[in-house]
Formats: sequence, C-alpha cells, structure tokens
Amino acid sequence: MQEGWPGVQNLECESLTGKELNLMTHNNWLETIFPDNAERTVPWPETGERVTLWRPVGQHELARIAASDFRAFPPRLPDQPIFYPVLNFEYAEEIAQDWNAKRNTPPVGFVTEFEVDARVARQYPIQVVGAKKRHQELWVPAEELPAFNGAIQGPIRVVAHYPGVGYPGQIDPATHLPENL
Repeated sequence: MQEGWPGVQNLECESLTGKELNLMTHNNWLETIFPDNAERTVPWPETGERVTLWRPVGQHELARIAASDFRAFPPRLPDQPIFYPVLNFEYAEEIAQDWNAKRNTPPVGFVTEFEVDARVARQYPIQVVGAKKRHQELWVPAEELPAFNGAIQGPIRVVAHYPGVGYPGQIDPATHLPENL
C-alpha cells in the first residue's frame, strides 16, 4: 500500500504498473485515478413525478434563500458557473461539515432539502465525483438556474446544521435556522 498523495488514502498499488506509479508520483494522481475517458455519470434510476435533492450551503447563501421565502436558490457568482445539488443527504452533510463549517465565514454549514419536478431534474446527468453510490450531484449551468428554481415544488427546507469552531451565533435546534436570519 502506497500512502502520501494528497487526498488519496489507503490506495492499493499492487495492481498498478511502474509507469502508473511513476505518473502518480509526479502530482497528477487525480488524472491517473480518473482518466479523461473514465465514465463519470450514472443513469437515472426510476423516479416519481418529483425528485428530492439536497444542497449544502453557508449562512450567506441561506440568507438569500430565506429572502426568496425559501422558494429559490440565489444566482451564482461570476466565478461559480455551476449550481450543484446533490442526490443524498449523507453527501450534503459531508460537504456542510467538512467544507462549509470549516472554510466559510461565519464557520457554519447547513443542509437544505427540496423537491424538484423530475422532468427537469432528469435533464441533467448524474455526475459521480467520488464514491459511486455516495458522491453524486447534478451540474446545472448558472444560466439555467432560474428555470431550475421554477421547477422546485414546495419550499426549500433546512434539515441540518453544523456550526464550526468559533461560530458566533445561535441556531434553533428544531428549525436549524440561525437566530439572526
């Protein structure tokens, strides 16, 4: 077992050739593990009329969702060309805890849950960005977000919160909403 590449843990190297190991030692381990010709999408399973999706957000994005009366996600920033909802709570929780609560200001992550018209959701291939069954998301181009928002059925719900070290606020444990929202 070879260790030490950023982001790669417990990589079994017995099956790799010397050339592959050499490539991985030159910091392009990601391209070695996920070559350009790798399949990164999976087919949609059977769905009903609605699909439940999740999105991890920070407090600033949550405030903008609240400003829409929990009916829409805010437009993407210029450096954010893709809106990416995820297909399971566990993945959203992972991002909220490991990214939002550690890297946002203020340090807190929230998991939102919402339902969207399945006909609209299924227009976007399921992207696999890690473990095939866990790390699945949709990539909605920023310019298509208004139409995607129009397909949301019912309110966007906040279903979990994860305050990070030094979070200065209070969060209602029942609603998962910060007191100053």
